[in-house]
Amino acid sequence: MEPLRLGVAGLGVAGDVLVPFVDHHPDFVLAAGADPAAPAREAFAGPGRAVFASVEQMCASDGVDAVYVATPTHLHAEHTIAALRAGHHVIVEKPMAVSMASAAAMVEAADEAGRVLLVGHSQSFEAPVRAMRRIVASGELGALQAVNAWYYTDWMFRPRTPDELDLAMGGGAPMRQGAHHVDIVRYLGGGLLHSVRGQVGQWDPGRPGQGAYSAFLEFDDGTPATIVYSGYDHFPSTELTFGIGEAGRPMAGYAVARRTLAAAAGTAEADIKRGGAGAPGRQRELLRGGTHQPFFGLVVVSCERGDVRVSPDGLRVYGDEQAVEISLAGEPVGRSAMLTELADAVRTGSPAVHDGRWGLANLEVCLALVESSRTRSEVPLAHQVPLRR
Repeated sequence: MEPLRLGVAGLGVAGDVLVPFVDHHPDFVLAAGADPAAPAREAFAGPGRAVFASVEQMCASDGVDAVYVATPTHLHAEHTIAALRAGHHVIVEKPMAVSMASAAAMVEAADEAGRVLLVGHSQSFEAPVRAMRRIVASGELGALQAVNAWYYTDWMFRPRTPDELDLAMGGGAPMRQGAHHVDIVRYLGGGLLHSVRGQVGQWDPGRPGQGAYSAFLEFDDGTPATIVYSGYDHFPSTELTFGIGEAGRPMAGYAVARRTLAAAAGTAEADIKRGGAGAPGRQRELLRGGTHQPFFGLVVVSCERGDVRVSPDGLRVYGDEQAVEISLAGEPVGRSAMLTELADAVRTGSPAVHDGRWGLANLEVCLALVESSRTRSEVPLAHQVPLRR
């Protein structure tokens, strides 16, 4: 079959990181890009790539079959619905929207258009998480007993645009990074969370926005899970993950983000992020793929007869009598797996795993975490869906 022609809506970091994965994927060809910023369009343009000043113009063209929505979170619903109504399939970046109402409208638009809506890129597309889920589902270590996921980063001190730190616009760690954590935990546990009890933190008055969270999650069957995150550039989780970061690359240095941001004082953070300050933005650098397995911090799956965690080249399974290494060599990396999931859903008509309802359920948990912190109470969940096999 002919490759699907993909248009990228939003040519910032997320869109830029996806480009090489599209170029090397047999089911896709990069056909178009849209961004209001002329420099971004000029950097993207090339043979066979049309460029547009607006997402609506790209969606109205006849040169794309699918759209990757990587615009700011508060624009996700608008751009996703426009693409779906124009007859295109959609991958929308996480978190899928800023509100449950917006997310529900996106799901409804996909249903009405008869098109595939996929939510990504999130960490459950990555090979180690998928492999851990296979172990849980197989029952070889007995029933799942707990999932614990902790991540300490420099997220708050990477160059940020205002919307990335504004909760009302889908910003802050509970929305931006919680979307990954919640996705991991729900994927490993089968999807059906029952409730959330958590706290969010704003720990640095000089860096406004919610930069940390701690939460206790409970599945319908009573299985517990914890997610803990800090983006304040103090303790780095790489000390617990063999020195390897979330893209599978060694991460060295202490408080690099703080020093880099301080040294660039006087330069607009949006320019630094795009690499306009004479060097690639830290976010783009951190997302460049490496040769090891990716680590979204420390994730430990506990079953009746063993624990499982990610190792540099696969998984480490700690059983009753010995620890065993499982290689994941040759497994597709997350963004490639994401593209394959969309192509398979489009061509076979089978439902996608990370569809709109899955993304909506993830969003519900992130919003419930913020609400739980505000009310200092447990928040029940009403829109959870099971993991598709």
